[in-house]
Amino acid sequence: MKNTYTITAIIQARMQSTRLPGKSVLPLADKPLLYHVIERAKAIQQVTQVVVAIPSDDDNNPLTDIAELCNVNVFRGSLHNVLERYFFAYKQYGGNYIVRITADNPFTDSHFASVAIEEALRTNADLCAVKNLPLGVGVEVIASTALEKAYMHSTKPYHREHVTPYIKENPHIFKIHYFDVDFANPFPSLRLTVDTQEDYRLASAIYDALYKGSVFTLSDVIAFLEKNPHLVTINASIEQKPMTSHE
Repeated sequence: MKNTYTITAIIQARMQSTRLPGKSVLPLADKPLLYHVIERAKAIQQVTQVVVAIPSDDDNNPLTDIAELCNVNVFRGSLHNVLERYFFAYKQYGGNYIVRITADNPFTDSHFASVAIEEALRTNADLCAVKNLPLGVGVEVIASTALEKAYMHSTKPYHREHVTPYIKENPHIFKIHYFDVDFANPFPSLRLTVDTQEDYRLASAIYDALYKGSVFTLSDVIAFLEKNPHLVTINASIEQKPMTSHE
């Protein structure tokens, strides 16, 4: 589907992760984790530009260096008010739709992100995402008009610590579209996010095996894990934090 919309991918990142501080700069196959997240955002077919949205304090300067290395834009804003950081990043760089990507997801899949964008455009959704992907693989596609409404009308602290709760809690105001894709996952509890040391160990094992200088696919990951199923147990006991902002 050819479109005239501008699509901006905004990656939220910070050095102050509570479970695994500084994880954005941890090496995966000799490159910082954030580097891989950015490269995957750039690989999404319809994305017009990529912005890394980080807090303005000096602790986060290393993330600016990585973004500049990858030749993408940087926005610096609030540490804790992530919704504000997203909104001001959008206001500075524009976009009819925002692809929300979190910096702890080095397995963000560009193909399924592209599918989510196409579906958001097809259905004119305010918020669109694929439901049946492993944790850490998918993205949220947000209409900029919905992002602005969320910023203007959110009242609860957790609305601002995250980006989309206000939208999700108001389906009578917003058109929310979740859908499944044709994807067989033999590991229903698979975690492909990096929130803990165990997550990082699994990510490192996968990247050491599969990264050859370019983006590999979710199918590549699944095929590798099917040959090495013991790896899935590395982070199997980790419980996902509720409403985590994934930075």
